[in-house]
Amino acid sequence: PNTRTGSHVAGQLLRSGTSPYPNHGEAQAAESPKDFIHKLRISLKELRETQRWVKLIQRVPLIKKPELLEDILEETEELVMTMEELWLFTKFNFKQIQIRLK
Repeated sequence: PNTRTGSHVAGQLLRSGTSPYPNHGEAQAAESPKDFIHKLRISLKELRETQRWVKLIQRVPLIKKPELLEDILEETEELVMTMEELWLFTKFNFKQIQIRLK
């Protein structure tokens, strides 16, 4: 809606929703394995924030037809799970590599 609350939530959703993709690009250009893991974690945090904003919009509701957000929420949840799996896999394997080098 065209309210102060609506504008705030829209701005937050725009920021968090557009952040994971460029952060993932930053991860691809990471300078070290630790940097890669860190940048993946940032992407994951932004995806989770986006998920929260979409849930808020749906639950308050801040739009006339909150059910229209179901597909977006489902897609966001899938992205969160995928990014979390990637982050955990990378983090686990990085620790295994460190053990082998000692």
